[in-house]
Order: sequence, then structure tokens, then C-alpha cells
Amino acid sequence: MSLPPLVEPAAELTVDEVRRYSRHLIIPDVGMEGQKRLKNAKVLCVGAGGLGSPALMYLAAAGVGTLGVVEFDTVDESNLQRQIIHSQADIGRPKAVSAKETVQGINPYTEVRIHDERLDSSNVMEMFAQYDLIVDGTDNFATRYLVNDACVLLGKPYVWGSIYRFDGQASVFWSEHGPCYRCLYPEPPPPGMVPSCAEGGVLGVLCASIGSIQVNEAIKLLAGIGEPLLGRLMIYDALEMTYRQVKIRKDPNCAICGDNPTVTELIDYEAFCGVVSEEAQEAAAGSTITPAQLKEWIDGDEKIDIIDVREPNEYEIVSIPGARLIPKNEFLMGTALQDLPQDRRIVLHCKTGIRSAEVLAVLKNAGFADAVHVGGGVIGWVNQIEPTKPVY
Repeated sequence: MSLPPLVEPAAELTVDEVRRYSRHLIIPDVGMEGQKRLKNAKVLCVGAGGLGSPALMYLAAAGVGTLGVVEFDTVDESNLQRQIIHSQADIGRPKAVSAKETVQGINPYTEVRIHDERLDSSNVMEMFAQYDLIVDGTDNFATRYLVNDACVLLGKPYVWGSIYRFDGQASVFWSEHGPCYRCLYPEPPPPGMVPSCAEGGVLGVLCASIGSIQVNEAIKLLAGIGEPLLGRLMIYDALEMTYRQVKIRKDPNCAICGDNPTVTELIDYEAFCGVVSEEAQEAAAGSTITPAQLKEWIDGDEKIDIIDVREPNEYEIVSIPGARLIPKNEFLMGTALQDLPQDRRIVLHCKTGIRSAEVLAVLKNAGFADAVHVGGGVIGWVNQIEPTKPVY
């Protein structure tokens, strides 16, 4: 559906701005008035990572007058394969600061506001209220539901994107005119069911594909042109080079935007989504060892069987000495249980400790009462025991 422009036009464009945006100005659907609306717009990008990088850069290039970036993380070398707003020289620096400098280099007429903090229930309402439109570039479910609920409560539209390996999705959510994120995904997936990009990987250029679609939708909403992705989910397969769309309908039973909402204020989103399931938390309680403790067991020739529950490609990058690979899914399916030794203590590990905690719960239920897992996973091992090894 066509929607009215989200913002009013600015009073004027300077001579320099007319020169800069001339290729927009000669497009009839944008023109002088559309460009003035972009100049007057305030857009907040949640995250300056894979999706936030191209989104911030193209929003600035398009002439959005005020850009906010909320990001608390620092630049890591593993970010540079896809987070193109940062450079080698930015490693170790705050992402928000790095992003601001890049944006200002692209367009000095764009004001950049930094929110160098973690987005949570205590600050999201005040922060979002300052902007006309939210662009969601987050990579975890707790923050996605937080963004959605805050936008619904404030009546704000937001452009959503998601990436994983070779697949991307994008849509526009605005409860006043159509569905919200909860209409599409009423409940988060079980903890550990959907790997993060850090666990499963993502093709770097996929971020540009989805991020540019998000900016395209943002421009349409701000200027009031075209047909936004409201009520439509766009699904992109980079390997097959296919795009397809799925209709999304507003759910009358939606917990926050339905006829009788049960969510009327912000909730505890970490608890709602669960970083680790309750069963895994219970299994890990009293059965979690440190990398240093594992090193002592290895050096002391303890009777242990170290099992890496990551994926084969992760195992190829870095592994703990003596560990053998049995991916998590083989435990969930039950096929790995029959080959486990009965005369050795099972020691599980993954990348950071989340997947291994889930597998630990499976083993506890199967009778392996003395099984343990390594808190911090292989990342903790590298940081504490073998700092010369690569991390990912």
C-alpha cells in the first residue's frame, strides 16, 4: 500500500546540496520536495555491524539529515569481512565512533548522533522517540523483540533485515498500518535452535544486498513514494540468486498490536528469548569447568573424552588439543549417544559455551551424570591457554 510521507520537507536545499543530490532531484518521484524530506528526516540505525554498515553509508549518501547510531561494541578483525564502515585502523575502537567518522567522510551535511551504549528496556523509549524511523540491523532475537515492541508502543515504523550464510530477509513493520514483527514471529525460536552469524557464518556481500534494500525502503517511507514492504516479507537466496515474497497479515491475536494486547509495556527480553534454555542452565550448574581446569586434566592424564560440538568448518579453524568432533545436531538426534565411552568423563565444548550447555542437558538426561562442559568454549581456551591460536 502507498503511504503518506513520513516527514515534512525542510525549508530549502543549499546550492551545494543541489549539486550533491542532483541525480535524485531529476527523478520525478523524488524531486526537490522528496530530497527536502530526506534532509529533514531523523533515522536511527540499531547496530553498526553487517547490516548497519551499508545502511548508514547509503542513508548518508542519500542525504538523510540526521543519523543516529546505537552501538556499544568495538571493532574486531573478524568484523572487517562484512562491516565495511570500519577499517583495519579501527580495530579496537568503538564501532559508533568509527561509523560516525566514515559517515561524515561520505556526507558532511549529515549530522551523526552517537549512542555508545547497549540498547535495552531502560533507554529504548527515550532514544527511539528522537527519530522518525528505525532501521534494525541487530543479530539477536532479544533485541529484535525489544525494537519491535518499542516501535509499536511509540507508533514508529521500522525497517527490518536479517542475514545468515547465503540467505537474507527484509520487511517493513508498522503496526499503525500493518503487521509488526510479532505478527510474523509470535515466539522466539528455542535457545540454540538458530545459530548466530558468529556460529554459522555469513557471506560478507550479503550484508550489502540486504542493507541496501533496507535503505531503499527507508527512503520510500520518508519521501512517501512507491510501495513499501509493509505486509510483505522479501526472502533472498544469494546462492540461487532468487528473490521471493511472502505475504504477512496483521495478526488480530498479536500479543502487542492485536485487538486485545497482552504486552502493554516493555518486558524482560533476555528472559523472553532465553540465551540458554532453563534445562541447559540447570545442567550447567555445578558441571561447568574453566579452560584452566581442562588444561590441568589434560596435563594430568585424567580419563576424559573431550568432544567438540561445533560444526566441521569451525573445527578446521581452531580446536582444543585432543578434542574430537561430534556436531551438536548428532546429539539432538540421538545418533551420537551410542558411541560415547562409559569409562571416561565426557568434557564438552563449543565456541563460547552455549551449544555445549544444550548438549550437556541431553547427556545428563541420558545418564551421563558426571559430564561437564567448558565455560567460554574454545574462545576461552585460546584467550587463556593458547593465545597464539586464531579465533573467529
